[in-house]
Amino acid sequence: MKLGIIGLPNVGKTTLFNALTKAGADAANYPFCTIDPNIGVVAVPDGRLQKLAGMYAPEKVTPATIEFVDIAGLVRGASKGEGLGNKFLAHIREVDAIVHVTRCFEDGDVVHVDGSVSPLRDIETINLELIFADMEALDKRIQKTQKLLKGDKKLESELAFLRRIYAGLEKGVPARLAERERDRDAERLFDGLFLLTAKPVLYAANLSEDGIRNPGENAWFRELSELAGKEGAAVLPINAKMEAEIAELDEDEKMLFLADANLSSSGLDRLIAASYSLLGLISFLTAGPKEVRAWTIARGSKAPQAAGKIHSDFERGFIRAEIVAYDDLMEAGSYAAAREKARVRSEGKDYVMRDGDVTLFRFNV
Repeated sequence: MKLGIIGLPNVGKTTLFNALTKAGADAANYPFCTIDPNIGVVAVPDGRLQKLAGMYAPEKVTPATIEFVDIAGLVRGASKGEGLGNKFLAHIREVDAIVHVTRCFEDGDVVHVDGSVSPLRDIETINLELIFADMEALDKRIQKTQKLLKGDKKLESELAFLRRIYAGLEKGVPARLAERERDRDAERLFDGLFLLTAKPVLYAANLSEDGIRNPGENAWFRELSELAGKEGAAVLPINAKMEAEIAELDEDEKMLFLADANLSSSGLDRLIAASYSLLGLISFLTAGPKEVRAWTIARGSKAPQAAGKIHSDFERGFIRAEIVAYDDLMEAGSYAAAREKARVRSEGKDYVMRDGDVTLFRFNV
């Protein structure tokens, strides 16, 4: 799963990407420093793995991962090819969701492409460019559907749906906020449009070092939070520069730094976890002497689908899944003790996996 980090030039997105991935991508104080997208694979923080490792003493521990793509800064006119518009839009099309970095701090040493700080204006600039690109693509689809119509009732319904989405875009409404109640056919049609504004969004509010201590006192952050609330989106306060510094510390130093700042986890850990949730993902766990591992699946996946994440043979020859909830396993102290207390369940093909299920699959090929 890929998340694209987007924003206007000089809002801190590459600094944030560097902190996330420790990749050392260029982060200069001028527009278009990022041309080709930087890509980094990041471990999803999961304290359960270390506790399971303490129980099983495995040869290795493997966390779930998520991929972040640092996409070039966009400017007004990108939908018409201004700046690096065409590349920018193509790279957004390839990601599953968007982390939209907004600047919520003043700094005379860091230029703003529009001359002043205004997160809502910045968001509107990017949204409009994505909307314009979607309108162009959707108009072509509408014209094609009209030509094929010829009294086909199904296509008539499809055309009406496309026109409703287009009408929303004309009013400045991103596709993800339009037609929220969709039946299965409409959902398939909507997903097949691959609209840029249909992608889920998480707002990352980049605050100053003072601002991150009391985000609620920052007027720009309050405005952004209000917007996110209307959209049903999440917004996370973060200080990209500070997070980049924390990322360079070893684990013990990091914990001391966070304790001094009265924080239980870094902003990056919260951002990664929120991004994972944004994509509708959960982790099930496997544990044994060879490996303790978190596996990524979509929320709502059934047991055979989860088994297929490990190996296609597991799904093809699925018999059952032996499952104990992580909390039950920790309370029991061992897998054997959990079995004695009847906490280990045998689940069949229709079982819907839950986050934290510690699982052993039985299969026969």
